[in-house]
Amino acid sequence: MQTKTGEQLISDLSPEEFFQQALQEAVSHQNLSICTETLFYLRNLLTAFIQSEQLYQHSETGEGLKPLAGLYADALEAPSTTVRDDVLRHLGDVALFIAGLFPQSLSRSLVDVDYYINMGGCAYGFLAESGRVTRSRPGFRVIFSELSVQFAGLVEVLAEVADQTVLRQDSDVLRLYEIWLASGSNNAAGKLRQHGIQPVALSRRAH
Repeated sequence: MQTKTGEQLISDLSPEEFFQQALQEAVSHQNLSICTETLFYLRNLLTAFIQSEQLYQHSETGEGLKPLAGLYADALEAPSTTVRDDVLRHLGDVALFIAGLFPQSLSRSLVDVDYYINMGGCAYGFLAESGRVTRSRPGFRVIFSELSVQFAGLVEVLAEVADQTVLRQDSDVLRLYEIWLASGSNNAAGKLRQHGIQPVALSRRAH
């Protein structure tokens, strides 16, 4: 895996080890308190989604990223609670991954970071209360609860992890400002300051 500077290859660490270390540092920097199991969940999520076949879905028109609204509709129309919960878990995972690592992609969308935070948080929250999920694997109640309650903070954690890699490039200053307006992102605010722009809180939307 290559660092963002392009000067070094991290060849002595597996993806799991790299993400584990990066996540631990980011969680500490963001002053979040999450359990070890939730950290492992995030590590496995990042490790899986760097393989496009885990992130994208196949359809008659080819391979692509299904909109969150489409995933939510699939959950509502699921033939069983097992399928429904699997779809909601994928919805939450995709929302967290895109909002944290690729927020600039939303500039080409009709939705913003807030939408991803709300949809992902709600999906994880539903799973935390799902009797089927918690009966089969009781530890997931805590994991999904933390993912739901701390979703916005975890978006910041993934953004910090992304800054250590070439997983994304944030070169659009205007888009950075839009992200900050939508989410109050400390990461986006810091990058704006690096460009000589001081974010002004008066124009932010109330949540």
